Amino acid sequence: MTQQKSPSGSTLAEAEAFLAEHPEIEAIDIVLHDANGIGRGKIIRRHELLGFFSSGRHLPISILGLDICGEDVHETGLIWDQGDGDLRAWPIPGTLKPLHNTTPPRGEAFMSLYTLDGRPMTSDPRHALQRQVDTLAAKGLHPAGAFELEFFLLANERGPDGKARPAADVLDGRKSHKTEVYSVDHLHGMMPLFSDIYAGAAKAGIRAETVISEYAPGQYELTLHYREDVMQAADDLMRLKRIVRAQARAHGVTACFMAKPIEQYAGSGMHFHVSLMDGEGRNVFTEQKSGEWPETLLHALGGLRETMAESMLVFAPHANSWRRFANQSYAPVSASWGVNNRSVALRIPEGDPRARRIEHRPSGVDANPYLVAATVLAGIAHGLEKGIDPGPETTGNAYAEGGSDIPRDWNAAIRAARDSAFLKEALGEDMHRTFTAVKEAEYARVARTISDVDFDLYLHTV
Repeated sequence: MTQQKSPSGSTLAEAEAFLAEHPEIEAIDIVLHDANGIGRGKIIRRHELLGFFSSGRHLPISILGLDICGEDVHETGLIWDQGDGDLRAWPIPGTLKPLHNTTPPRGEAFMSLYTLDGRPMTSDPRHALQRQVDTLAAKGLHPAGAFELEFFLLANERGPDGKARPAADVLDGRKSHKTEVYSVDHLHGMMPLFSDIYAGAAKAGIRAETVISEYAPGQYELTLHYREDVMQAADDLMRLKRIVRAQARAHGVTACFMAKPIEQYAGSGMHFHVSLMDGEGRNVFTEQKSGEWPETLLHALGGLRETMAESMLVFAPHANSWRRFANQSYAPVSASWGVNNRSVALRIPEGDPRARRIEHRPSGVDANPYLVAATVLAGIAHGLEKGIDPGPETTGNAYAEGGSDIPRDWNAAIRAARDSAFLKEALGEDMHRTFTAVKEAEYARVARTISDVDFDLYLHTV
């Protein structure tokens, strides 16, 4: 089979080795992630895999111009403005993996979109992140990091009040409506499900680590091993979400990645831990003397603080995202920074100085990790280039400080993002246009929807 040169760097040998190693695999999910981080693509049969790796796969340009419901957003310029023509998707090297617990056995590969002559299609979120990685690399800096995954396990059916409710234990059906934060015994009831999640992660080459019972009934957190390549860290997060969702479904419960599914409890974040390495592999955020933060770390914090307001739409992209932000909810409400302090937006964790990093806390688990990482890296680069002072550290309760340095709601965040020169540069002009157009279309959809709360408040009142 004659192979065209793949602009992603994929090789036919990878597909051949996979098929030889996994004769049981009958089909493969090929997945592209759009502006919302939703996996879109196809399921191909085993015999089609070599053709995918040798020639790519045609996909319509409109696949990146869809809203959360999968409907066209014409304002992206990706639909009829370009005749909805085909571009070519190519597999991402190293992402072809077997899937756990599938019948019949299937595999999975991530892909990215390119023009027909091999140039990156710049409304693809992966390309936005790669652009920021390359920008830092040109300065001799290499970002490393990991995401945390918080999520809810919910019953498949809502309660009598129509609201979401925590899933019963998959082991014995026991129900609990208590917070159970850090309860080890509480985790035991979900261990059959978590065992399958860990097995799926292992098959995918992901080092999923600690699991905890988080700060709400039915809420859990999985931590991921630090990656020297932030693209790999984002891939890990996206793949692990698919694994959690599939294994939860297999065990009769629903994995929920909404930022705030239960109104009276804390929402789910997607904290991003990030550090920078120099050409020798040294962490440039590491202090040389205890208590004296290096300028690189301080300037990175300064850049992230200065650009946070106009970037919040990336970190909180949906209507539901904004329900997560409330005082003392473990979600930050100001662009604050501090050491060993979970009330701030930018936290420096305690620990070995060689592992010094910034924990970026604003993002909800509903955010797109490729765009989150791209925006965070651009904010860090901005701070380093301008030598921005982060201002005083918050040493107590950041919620008590108040502040109005980030938008208060979704609409304000959309306006700030749309008008932001920084975000346009961080994401690239095409990705910025696509993302903000999709968000404006979704806002219009929500704004014209008459919800149950409208009838509850006004039907018999006004």
